Amino acid sequence: MSDLTLAPPPPDLLAGASLFLDFDGTLVEIADSPDAVEVAARVPALLQRLARALDGRVAIVTGRPVAEVRALLAPAAWPVAGSHGLEIAQVDGTVTAPDRPPALDAVLDAARALARSHPGLLVEDKPFGVGLHYRRAPEAGEEAAALADDLAAAHDLVVQHGKMVVELRVKGRDKGAAVDLLMAEPARRDTRPVFMGDDVTDEAGFRAAHALGGAGVLVGAPRDTAAGYRVDDVAAALAWLDTLSPAQEAR
Repeated sequence: MSDLTLAPPPPDLLAGASLFLDFDGTLVEIADSPDAVEVAARVPALLQRLARALDGRVAIVTGRPVAEVRALLAPAAWPVAGSHGLEIAQVDGTVTAPDRPPALDAVLDAARALARSHPGLLVEDKPFGVGLHYRRAPEAGEEAAALADDLAAAHDLVVQHGKMVVELRVKGRDKGAAVDLLMAEPARRDTRPVFMGDDVTDEAGFRAAHALGGAGVLVGAPRDTAAGYRVDDVAAALAWLDTLSPAQEAR
């Protein structure tokens, strides 16, 4: 883990790199609910420019389902590792994913029962997980976390904490595993990974990038992290990505 005085990423960090981008809190501002997020018009255009500059080596790595990210960024398409890497979608729309375990239905019922007693607590039904968002009901955070722990133990699931959310998800992969899988593909194999993200769920991506000779870029306030660089917020992240140099464009 690093100290809390990380420098901003250098202008040439993406030279010869493969770029992996978290979505919420990195490319778009976090909203009160997942379906309230707004994608600025500049974001798809920026991603297209980055993909051209990096010979297509740009991928989204997110906790959101693949289908949601594809819809939010339509009509353009990029490789997406969704559901914390459990879903891998290629540009042509091919998606590889495991079967959804029936246990998630019981988890979903229990989460909705808790939400009925806490107005504002939002239950998110994902293909391979269930999220309890307590941004609108912060008093329910401890109870949501305790329920998640109990359900994870009962159904052999993973508990994932994020910004005002606790999620139960299927075991097997995280964002670091997604980076490893995508970096094994021929187009990326001889490049360095750069992973940009804001949340604790992105730490696995930072660690994987570092292990493969690349780097992580934290988006947000200073904290203990495996990232090697930091920018202040979404606006700063987009501004840095937008400074791709002509030399890099020519690669």
